Amino acid sequence: MDTTGKPLFCDIDLAKRIERAEVQLITNGSVAAHRRNGEGTGFLKPVMEGVASFAEKASPLNKVAGLGFGGVPDDVLLDEIEQAYADRGAPVQVELAHLADPDVGAVLTERGYQLTSYENVLGFPLSGKHGRLVPEGIGIRPSGEEELERWIEVIADGFAHPDTQGVPSQEEFPREVIAAAVRDLVGAAGMRRYSAVCDGAVVGGASVRMTDGIAQLTGAATAPAHRRRGVQTALLAARLADAAAVGCDIAVVTTQPGSKSQENAQRQGFHLLYTRAILVKQT
Repeated sequence: MDTTGKPLFCDIDLAKRIERAEVQLITNGSVAAHRRNGEGTGFLKPVMEGVASFAEKASPLNKVAGLGFGGVPDDVLLDEIEQAYADRGAPVQVELAHLADPDVGAVLTERGYQLTSYENVLGFPLSGKHGRLVPEGIGIRPSGEEELERWIEVIADGFAHPDTQGVPSQEEFPREVIAAAVRDLVGAAGMRRYSAVCDGAVVGGASVRMTDGIAQLTGAATAPAHRRRGVQTALLAARLADAAAVGCDIAVVTTQPGSKSQENAQRQGFHLLYTRAILVKQT
């Protein structure tokens, strides 16, 4: 891995590219949730090259993403979006990159949106070949359909027990909703899944989605009894190696500010690219 510390610069074009990939990811997962629950239970609305998504009650996919790179939404469009969330008893949550058009933030705050938290987007430059690191006693392999439920269980457990280091997350989701969202995403978003195996049992899992030269690291977790053994480092190395092999030029991951996840990512050579402000309006 590249641990030279050479800064990776993120300009507006790169941020727009990453946000576009995020919009695609959320859209695909939300569509899958609508199919599972029945049409009309949720919605997807385009918003100035971004998207407003409602997958199902209490879902982590309920958000407005990708704003600020395709113009400023007017009051009519925002009224429509806010009403759609209100009809489902949900607040409007906007994730707004700090490299986006600042006029979007001004419009939202004038409409009563409040800043509740932040999340960081980190990047890793992919070039040439990347090695695979496999700790003793652990195997890393593509995850097959026969172990999908165990893989989802490991990932859902990881999300249910988030970092306690750094700025705490303001979001909490029921474990069954997390598991459903993970299942929707891996089934609809074209992800590659990986399992970490010890003595024949799945003890860790991770996934990556590759699009437009971007490798989105979309989730990783290790069973508590197998932590501190290098499982996450090995899962990361496998994903970076595969992403570089198919021509991706950058890998990205989202973390809570100051979290253990961010610390671990930066130790592996990731650089902070930009921050998303989380703006919420109760409907």
